[in-house]
Amino acid sequence: MLSFSVLGSGSSGNATFIKGTHTSILLDCGFSLPQMKKRMESIGKDIEEIEAIFITHEHVDHICGLKRLLNMYDIPIFMTRGTHQALREIIGDSKKIQIFDAGDAILIKEFHIQSFSVTHDAKDPVNYVITNNKAKLGFATDCGYPSKLIMNRLQGCQGLIIESNYCPDMLMRGTYPPHIKQRIQSRFGHLSNQQMLQLLSGIIDETLRAIVLAHISENNNHHALVEQLVRQTLGERDVQLWISSQTHPTPLIHLS
Repeated sequence: MLSFSVLGSGSSGNATFIKGTHTSILLDCGFSLPQMKKRMESIGKDIEEIEAIFITHEHVDHICGLKRLLNMYDIPIFMTRGTHQALREIIGDSKKIQIFDAGDAILIKEFHIQSFSVTHDAKDPVNYVITNNKAKLGFATDCGYPSKLIMNRLQGCQGLIIESNYCPDMLMRGTYPPHIKQRIQSRFGHLSNQQMLQLLSGIIDETLRAIVLAHISENNNHHALVEQLVRQTLGERDVQLWISSQTHPTPLIHLS
C-alpha cells in the first residue's frame, strides 16, 4: 500500500502525509502543530503515526510547526546540511535531526526516500521520490525550472505532486513589485503553468495514476485554468487529478 494526502499547499503552509503498509512519514511541516493535528484528523490519521519527517528547505511555509513538533515528539527530522545551517537558530542541534547530502537515499522501514537537488532561493533545497514495493510517489515543488534531473527522478511514478505556481500573464499584470516578479520567474523561483506542463509532458506514461497540483498562487493563478491545461495534456488517460488547497487537505489518495 502507498497512500498520500497533501495536507495543504501554498505560500501560507505546506505539508504532505504519506502512508505505506507499515510506515507513515511527513514531507515538510509548514503549519502550526494544532493545525497539523486538525488536518491529520480530517483524513482519519494521527500525528503520532508519523515515524519520520523530511524537510525540503528552510522557508517558513515549509517549517512553521517544526520547532514545536521537534520539542514534543520523538520523531527523526531529515534535512540537508545547508537547510540545517539555515534553521540552526530556530531548531538548534537536536539529536533528532538527521543530516544528509542532496542526492542521498534514506531508508525508513519499507520506504526508500530518494532526495534530489532543485534550484530555489534557499540554502540547499531538495525534493523527494518515495518508493515502496507497491508504488512510487514523486514530489516537485519550489523548484525554479523543470531540470533534466527532476525529469529523470520522476520517471515511472504512479503518483505525482507537482507545483503549478503562476500564470505568467497574471503575474506580470499583478500588483507584486518588480523584484518579487523577477524572483518568482527566475531559475530560483517557482514553476509556471507552462513549465509544469513541460515537466508533466516529459514524464507522463502508462504507469501514472494520480496527480496533485500544488503551491498554486492565490494571486497569480486560477485553479480552473490549471486544471484545464492539465486535462488537455492528459487527454484520454485514466489519471486522477486533484487541486491542492491552502485551507484543507486532499483526500487520502491510494496508489496501491
